[in-house]
Amino acid sequence: MANIADFRLIAKKRLPGGVFDYVDGAAEDEVIYRRNESAFHQWEFMPSMLRDVGSIDTSTTLLGTPLPYPLICAPTGFTRIVEPGGELSVARAAEAHHIPYPLSSVATRSIEEVAAASSGRKWFQVYVWKDRGLVKDLVDRAASAGYEALCITVNLAVAGRRERDVRRGMTMPPKLGIDTLLDGLRKSAWTWRFLRADPISFANVAGTAERDGSTALSLSEFIGEQFDPSLSWSDPARFRSMWNGPIVVKGIQSVDDARRALDHGVDAIALSNHEGRQLDGAPTAIDLVAPVADAVGGSIEIICDGGIRRGLGILKTVALGATAGMIGRPYLYGLGAAGEQDVDWVLNFFEDGLKRTMALCGVTSIRDVTPELLHKR
Repeated sequence: MANIADFRLIAKKRLPGGVFDYVDGAAEDEVIYRRNESAFHQWEFMPSMLRDVGSIDTSTTLLGTPLPYPLICAPTGFTRIVEPGGELSVARAAEAHHIPYPLSSVATRSIEEVAAASSGRKWFQVYVWKDRGLVKDLVDRAASAGYEALCITVNLAVAGRRERDVRRGMTMPPKLGIDTLLDGLRKSAWTWRFLRADPISFANVAGTAERDGSTALSLSEFIGEQFDPSLSWSDPARFRSMWNGPIVVKGIQSVDDARRALDHGVDAIALSNHEGRQLDGAPTAIDLVAPVADAVGGSIEIICDGGIRRGLGILKTVALGATAGMIGRPYLYGLGAAGEQDVDWVLNFFEDGLKRTMALCGVTSIRDVTPELLHKR
């Protein structure tokens, strides 16, 4: 295996079809899913030659804390359907690389389990659910467990139509129905691990509500009942009243909303179309970086989420004005291929690729990267 595309193919071979499609699929015609990655190719480097590149410094800071290279693991839900270690495996790999890992509200390991397994940088990703009391309870638990930042996802007021999941009749947590068992006969290693592991549940909400996520239910039904279409710009201020640390707003998709986030005092924004899983027709994150950076003038940190598949993608996001990039599917492909060791491989792949690309471009420090490094084809 040489790159992320290879890991994707291995994961596709090893995982049941419904599980792989949940990880790999996107909304409706999946146009933006494809464009998220292809949009990076319209930006070309303008390398400088005859530079001493014997020493490469990829370090930067994010939310006032040193970061060895500008990358974050994205929050992903239901991670244990890919591999039993799930969120614990990702958290440990992220800790080894000293990069942040935001735990999803709909994780299959709890806030406390992940905190016990990893002393690395952990954020907590939160949705604005109708049950505001439940949300406050989750936020309070994250604070008590020592999580560094709160990451509010704002582009899921209603669910996107993910038609691969519709065709599969996908449920979360997955039920071992006839179709799953038949598919599992061809994916025996995954099935054996699934049967031997603890039952999968919405670990952060299990036991806290009438419908607590401890039994299988329709993903669309859960989203339809819990996610709140009344989500508005009053919500970040409400979170500020219950959270003392940094706040990141994830799901910004316009320059105007980036300005609003700045006006509402958040510490960072993640430009994200949810990896194409919500609105099929949204802008790509890489195309938003430069205009957003121009609009906010360095007053707020910018994270680019979506389409990064190599270290050169990280360098492009930084050159356009982002503080860091964010990846989700790449580490899930690694997790599906061979568990925690391949999550570590994926993160090494991005770090090594960033260093190599910087050397080939004649750039020795991430702090020296400027928009002049790129040309739009």
